[in-house]
Amino acid sequence: MSEDAYSQLQMFGLPEEHSGKLGPAAPDPEHTELAGRLPRRVRLGTSSWSFPGWEGLVYDRQASQATLARHGLKAYARHPLLRTVGVDRGYYAPIPLAAFQAYAQAVPADFRFLVKASQACTVPWTPEQGPNAAFLQVEPALADVVEPFRAGLREKAGPLVFQFAPMNLRALGGTAGFVQQLHAFLGGLPRGPLYAVELRNRELLGGDYLEALADVGACHCLSAHPTMPTVADQAALLARHPAAAPAIVVRWMLHAGLRYADARDRYAPFDRLVDEDLATRSSVADLLHAADARRVYVVVNNKAEGSSPRSVFRLAAAIAEKM
Repeated sequence: MSEDAYSQLQMFGLPEEHSGKLGPAAPDPEHTELAGRLPRRVRLGTSSWSFPGWEGLVYDRQASQATLARHGLKAYARHPLLRTVGVDRGYYAPIPLAAFQAYAQAVPADFRFLVKASQACTVPWTPEQGPNAAFLQVEPALADVVEPFRAGLREKAGPLVFQFAPMNLRALGGTAGFVQQLHAFLGGLPRGPLYAVELRNRELLGGDYLEALADVGACHCLSAHPTMPTVADQAALLARHPAAAPAIVVRWMLHAGLRYADARDRYAPFDRLVDEDLATRSSVADLLHAADARRVYVVVNNKAEGSSPRSVFRLAAAIAEKM
C-alpha cells in the first residue's frame, strides 16, 4: 500500500492529538495572486494531504500524520492554489459513503476530489487469489465504487480514475480484447460522473483505446510515470483524438528512473524540490494553456520532484506565464 493511501486510511478511528487547532499556513501573497490569474476551471492539487513535512507550506504548525489525516483536509482546502486532491485509498479498499460525506463537508463548495477506484475493478488477477471475478464487471463497481462516490461527494466529485497496473494483455485477448472489455464496462456505468482511465501498459495507448473512451464519454488520464510515454507525447496523441479528452486529467506521479520506494527515501520529508522535472512541468503547463473551456484536474505526487505542494506552486507560475 502506498504511503499516500495509508495516510488517508488513518482519517477515521484515530486518537486525538491535543496540541492546538490545526490551520492553514500563513497566506503567501504570491500564491494568492497566482490563484487569481488561473482560470477557475483549472484545479491543481496533491495526491494526498497527510505529510508532516508540509509545515509552513500547507499547514500552520507541525502535526503528526495521524492528526493531519483526521484534520488536515480542511486546512489543506483553504490554500488558494490547492483546489483538488487525490484520494488514493479507494484503490486498496472501497471507500464507504460516510467517508466521502466527511470529505465533502470538510472543503469549500468549489473544491473537487479526484478519486482512484478500487483495484477490484481493474486487476484481472492477484498472486494470492488468482483470477478476479469482479474485473471490469459493472454491478460490483456500481455498488461498491460509483454510487458511494456520487452520493457522498455530490457536486464535489471530480474524476473517478480507473488505474490499470501493468497487465499480461495476452491473457486478456490482446490489446483488442482488453479494449473491448473496457468499452463494455465503461458503457455500462451510469452517465454523469467523469470517468478517467490511467494505463501502465503503453502499448494500449492507441486509436482503438481512445475511440472506445470517446464513445462512452470517458477520458484518458495523462500519467507522468516512467512506464508511460511522456506527457507531451500523450498530449500529442490526444490532440488527434479530442473526443477522448472531454476534460484534462493529469496525475504527475513519479520521477523518471526512480521506483516509488527509492523516491520516498530520497525525498522525505517532502518539504523541498530535489529533482526538478522541467520538461514535465512545461508539458503540463502547455497542455493546460491549450485546454480551451474544458475542466482541468492536476494532482502531483511527492515522488515527482520531492514536494508536491512546491511542484504545484511552480506549475501554477508556469501556467500563468503562458497566459
